[in-house]
Amino acid sequence: MFARISGAATRGLLIALLIAMPSMVLPVSATESPEIIALMAILGGALTFAEYFSNYPSFVEFREAPPLNRMRFVAALVTIGLLSLLTRHSLDPTGLTALVQGLGIRLGEALDFAYSPVQLTVLMLPLDTPSESLHLTRGAAGIAYVASALAILCFILAIRVGNWPVANGAFNVWVNLPLFDPTTGGDVVTRLQRDGRINIIIGVLLPFAIPATIQLMSGLIDISHLTSAHMLVWVISAWALVPASMIMRGLAMLRVADLIAQKRRAVYAHAESLQAV
Repeated sequence: MFARISGAATRGLLIALLIAMPSMVLPVSATESPEIIALMAILGGALTFAEYFSNYPSFVEFREAPPLNRMRFVAALVTIGLLSLLTRHSLDPTGLTALVQGLGIRLGEALDFAYSPVQLTVLMLPLDTPSESLHLTRGAAGIAYVASALAILCFILAIRVGNWPVANGAFNVWVNLPLFDPTTGGDVVTRLQRDGRINIIIGVLLPFAIPATIQLMSGLIDISHLTSAHMLVWVISAWALVPASMIMRGLAMLRVADLIAQKRRAVYAHAESLQAV
């Protein structure tokens, strides 16, 4: 009981700190509506605590299959932290922010080639956007895209090298996929493979589709607000992390489907051997 409470409280505190991180890193002058940010941090922490304190899963997938959710959190922590430092450089420069800015410039320039997601993200901004904002957006997109790609690569290594998830023991589909109903919709393996492929395809296409969608909605929203400090951090983070999370979810579902198929083949082979005897 104590271990579950402490684990849930730690996770809730970390989520609250993650939500509040931009406000903690950026200068006070750049923080708008701090009470709303504090409320969102408290709600996020409370929901996380309630989910991990409960014995029964509700909406968090792969709760008992580390390190998938830990990789997602670390990717979000690194991305939001670096983007917060990057946006702070123009407001309150320090040695650390200068280092992050240099990293953003190099990554942004390296990934800003024809039809790349980074280039499309920069092109979605209005034509009259100041050059400083363009460079800031390019650097933020470069950092976020590389961080999300590294998270996907680390999860692939966890599957191939670390034998995820069976290296941690038996995999419980009901606990780790609470939103997946294995009793409806046909064969479980086929459904998992289909859902996994759909998640991967959508995750690959989203970094291209999100900038195009925002540009198409330029008549309805003021895109220039996206270059403000807080908005830039969250928009670019979501642009990179949501697709990466969907790709990782798709890879995880394909892996689970493969494990179920292997288990079935082993059971069938055992039954045939018994019949032969």
